[in-house]
Amino acid sequence: MKELHDGANKAAVQSILSLTAEPSLLAQLIDNFPYPIQIFSFDGTSLLINKASLDLIGIRSVASHVGIYNVFTDPVVRKLGFTDKIKQVLAGKTVHIADFNAPYQDLVRHFQVVERDIQTISSDITCFPLTSPAGTVSCFAAVFIIKKIYRGKEEIQKGRQYIETHWLEKFDAAETARAACLSKAHFAKLFKKHMGATPHEYYINVKIEKLKEKLLDDNLSIARAFADCNIDYNGYYARLFREHTGLSPSEFRSVQAGQTGTTPEPSCPP
Repeated sequence: MKELHDGANKAAVQSILSLTAEPSLLAQLIDNFPYPIQIFSFDGTSLLINKASLDLIGIRSVASHVGIYNVFTDPVVRKLGFTDKIKQVLAGKTVHIADFNAPYQDLVRHFQVVERDIQTISSDITCFPLTSPAGTVSCFAAVFIIKKIYRGKEEIQKGRQYIETHWLEKFDAAETARAACLSKAHFAKLFKKHMGATPHEYYINVKIEKLKEKLLDDNLSIARAFADCNIDYNGYYARLFREHTGLSPSEFRSVQAGQTGTTPEPSCPP
């Protein structure tokens, strides 16, 4: 997949560079190019953006961006640690940035972008110099290859499904995030925001709920119910169960039996 994105980046750059000798054709190409393109002055101020930048990135209007936005003072670029790398383009280098994951609310907070149901825009960016007839760098271009627009709900649902399917197994934060197609840190932050609990806390809750279901089965001893949930009867989860329910497993079973009018079986090991 990475090779495909790198190839798309290089193809886009070559398409633009081939028309630098024809200003009118270059302007037409930039405005109609299907990927976001921006042209910046030597000091980093935006000189030009195309239609795809407005549509995909969410920039409200040309007037709200051109002549106002500066990539070198962009707090999002600085936060992600790419400012110095982008400045290498001023020395005549072509700069490739992979996995530029911009939190959309940061864009809303700092810039004139449209409020949308988006969590993160993930893109690869290629910056390359545009030279004057004398051969000096007069400005530079940036081409964005949008890899994924994370809207949050879909990714969180994938993570939830993974946890609810693999609750018998030991919790694996990396695998859970991978199932949601997010980095571990980003998934944890997004999950907490949407669910009000960390992925591990959600996993614990699922585990406890499954144990409660098992404890309702009078044909199982308490020890067997724990074993069926892949939980140590005398370990960590016995304490967690009390913290979550306010009752020990045997007390929980007795209370539930009393509510249903049944008599619980003795909780001896199988």
